[in-house]
Amino acid sequence: MRCIMTNSNAIYTSLAAKGLVMTDYWLYRWIRCFTGVLAHLMALGFTIFLLVLSRPGTSLFSWHPVFMALAYHLTLTEAILLFSPDNSPFCFCSRKTKVRLHWLAQGTVIACAAAGLFFIMSSKNRSELPHFTTWHSILGMSTIAATCGQALGGVLLFFPELVKVSSVSRLKLYHVTCGLLVYLLATCTILLGISSDWFQAQIKGVAWYICMALPLYPALIIMNQVVNVYLPKKKVQI
Repeated sequence: MRCIMTNSNAIYTSLAAKGLVMTDYWLYRWIRCFTGVLAHLMALGFTIFLLVLSRPGTSLFSWHPVFMALAYHLTLTEAILLFSPDNSPFCFCSRKTKVRLHWLAQGTVIACAAAGLFFIMSSKNRSELPHFTTWHSILGMSTIAATCGQALGGVLLFFPELVKVSSVSRLKLYHVTCGLLVYLLATCTILLGISSDWFQAQIKGVAWYICMALPLYPALIIMNQVVNVYLPKKKVQI
């Protein structure tokens, strides 16, 4: 909410130019605040739901959805939303602090994803089952590889001369765009996991369709943040 107050003058000017009255302006602010808070709650709530559903500790496999949910549905979501001008819980922090928090979150994503990969491979080895035989597993490995590549791209932002890029803003644009693609790839992997035999054996009927819809909402909020807020700004700078 505090972030929305910071941008209130610019938003009001934009809405006034479109002929909207003050009531519309306040409604616009509250809707943006509500949708942002809802994205945080859905990311946290669905992650907790998966933790309960997995019953961690009952088997090696039970740790796989736990760490993957922590990595890609919760931590990665928060790592991107903390840069939102409207929905960030760290809107009072400086840009430098947000970058440090983003790095910490991205490191947590990679660590949790590595743990999730370790447990699923250990589980399959113990059960003598083949690896990478489903679209979920193939897309999951692609997501992990893309995440590591995206982290490397973040490192290059500190050393743009290594890739011979004259404009740092252009490199940031590439980083943000690839970050959005990684998040969408992770969302597709989650949806394929919800479609797996393990998940459908426990969740059926209307509840299953609700579970399929839940990961899509934070993805829509992040797409709006990147496409409608950040990318146009960077295009102007280039």
